[in-house]
This record gives sequence, C-alpha cells and structure tokens, in this order.
Amino acid sequence: MNRRENLKLLFTGSLASGLLFTSCSPEDKQADLSPKISGGTPGGRIEEEIQRDQRLLSETFFTEEERKKLEVLVDIIMPADEESGSASQAGVPDFIEFMMKDSPGYQTPMRGGMMWLDSYGNDVYGKTFLELSKKERMEVIDLIAWPDKASPEVKGAVTFFNLLRNLTATGYFTSEMGYQYLGYKGNTPNAWDGVPEEVMKKHGVELPEKYLAHYLKPEERGTVAVWDDDGNLIG
Repeated sequence: MNRRENLKLLFTGSLASGLLFTSCSPEDKQADLSPKISGGTPGGRIEEEIQRDQRLLSETFFTEEERKKLEVLVDIIMPADEESGSASQAGVPDFIEFMMKDSPGYQTPMRGGMMWLDSYGNDVYGKTFLELSKKERMEVIDLIAWPDKASPEVKGAVTFFNLLRNLTATGYFTSEMGYQYLGYKGNTPNAWDGVPEEVMKKHGVELPEKYLAHYLKPEERGTVAVWDDDGNLIG
C-alpha cells in the first residue's frame, strides 16, 4: 500500500477528526471554542469572522524560499499518481499558509522545522534542502518521518514533520481534488422508489393504479403536488 492510500484510509477513518490537533498544546485543546457573538451570515460566517478571514488572507507568513520548500515537502508527502494530482496541485500550500495565521501556535514548529532542514543539509551535504537531490532529500525526510524509529536528537524535527503531514493530509482531502479522489459525493439526493410492494401488501394497501403515472418521477421532485377539493391528485 502506498503513502497516498495510507493517508486516504487515515483521513476517512476514526482518526481523521484529530488530525489537526496531534501537535496542539494542552491549552489549545482545552480552549473554549463556543460562539461569543450572536447573529450570522449565510454559510454560518458572522461579519467579524468574515473581516478576520479577509485580514488573514491579506497577510503572508512564508517567505518566498519557505514557500518553495513547502511545495516540495507537501508533494513528497502527497505525490501525484495515476488517479489524482499532487498536494501542491490541490492548493495545499495555500491552505497551510492560511493555517499558519489562523493558528499562530503552528508558526514556531513550522518555521523551526524548515530551518532545521537547511541546517542538517548544510552539516551533512554542504547544501540547503532545496539544493539537495531527490535522493538526498528523501534521506533527510526518512530521518524524521517515522517517529518510532527516529533518534532523540531529531525529536523537534519529528514534531515538525508530524504537523506538516497532518496539515497536508487535511488540506488535500478537504480540497476539490481530494473529494474527487475519495469519491465523496456529499448530500446528494437519491431517487426514492416508494414503499416496497411486499410491505404494502403486508399492510393491505396499494397505490391506486390511476396515480402510478404521477409517482416515482425523480425529475419532478421539485414540483408541488396539487389536489382537488375531493382529495384527488390533479398533478
């Protein structure tokens, strides 16, 4: 099973709801998230929230070099395959950029982890992370991608990569590309075929034959039925 399938199963399974909170502090987990302002706008966003989102979107957290590094990293975590595009193609870097400002607690481990990548690359290879070959990059990532195997010396980098991996999976599988990959259809109306005939017979009832032409027409589900004064269906 490849990396993409593992993340897909994780995201659709019982652990998915906790993805973004694996690296939060106890104080963050205990934060009171109840609404403080009454009233709202269509879609559930109150005016204060809309203004805050606009302010965050107008700001930039990652430097140009960090952004390039981020795009490389998220595509290592979620590469393109024959079924779907990569994390960067799905817009995951933009999602992570927003999350850095929406949850400032992520900023220090994220920026610190990116600095560690360059520091380790310089110490071992004499190059920054972006200057490394694909093989060398994976050698570095393998040091921090497996928490149970990682050495204590890279504990901080492991925390960074866990955060990055969780954000990447969350951003990818909540994007349009991710929805399509999962086959998620959302709240799609179905076509109801009515009460099964055997159940109708069991209770001694049946649909009047003269009405059958009016029933079970999904294409007319939005049409309101009209009845005459005697209770007969008109259309």
